Amino acid sequence: MGAELAIEIEDLRVRRGKSEVLRGLTVGVPRGKVVGLLGPSGSGKTTLLRCIVGVQRITSGTVTVLGAPAGAASLRRRIGYVTQSASVYDDLTVRENLGYFAHVLGAPASDVARVIGETGLGDQATQLTSSLSGGQRGRVSLAAALLGAPELLVLDEPTAGLDPVLRTELWALFHRLADAGTSLVVSSHVMDEAARCDRLLLMRDGEVIADDTPSGLLAATGTRDAEAAFLAVIRAREAGGDAARQGPHHGRHTAEGRAR
Repeated sequence: MGAELAIEIEDLRVRRGKSEVLRGLTVGVPRGKVVGLLGPSGSGKTTLLRCIVGVQRITSGTVTVLGAPAGAASLRRRIGYVTQSASVYDDLTVRENLGYFAHVLGAPASDVARVIGETGLGDQATQLTSSLSGGQRGRVSLAAALLGAPELLVLDEPTAGLDPVLRTELWALFHRLADAGTSLVVSSHVMDEAARCDRLLLMRDGEVIADDTPSGLLAATGTRDAEAAFLAVIRAREAGGDAARQGPHHGRHTAEGRAR
């Protein structure tokens, strides 16, 4: 895998019964960037993230993460993963949850205060997690994923249920992490978050239908926002136009070239 790529996926296919959930995905994710994985519910975003983390059984293809096969033991402390459902203990406080996860990861105790500050949980640090709102619980999961300063963060809908102010603060955090060298893959079904990403992967029906920078995607489709661009790509594919014939590889080379 090239040194500039955090993730390299080749012809990835996942089947569940008779349904093909991922249909031959080939894509590379650059290091030190915030990559948005956008698409409607049911498009395969969560399945793809699970493949990257190594907890999804794949049918065929390869997923290489930070130079190792996805799911390799050597990656466990190098990847932070946040699922859609908060993975925290309700009978512990926020600080106790993070202290426990820091111990499991072998992260320094000082990390607890750091990630509480980064995720804006200072006022909730001594509260039982069971008393928190859904958005706050999600922030605790994100804080846990930040422990130990992982090289790659895989975040499944991390801003769902958050107010606009906190969403803005979290995206600013994502970019600070990327500027410091962390690679991030952030899924969302909210198209207006596309402009916050360095790079976009648009998914529909188990396929990556566009792979480009936000500005590159808008220029290629002649549209003004991500939602209109998404619809334009779909129409072009259905009409068998140039965008469909080029497929995701066209945008991939463009985006990777700009990322270098």
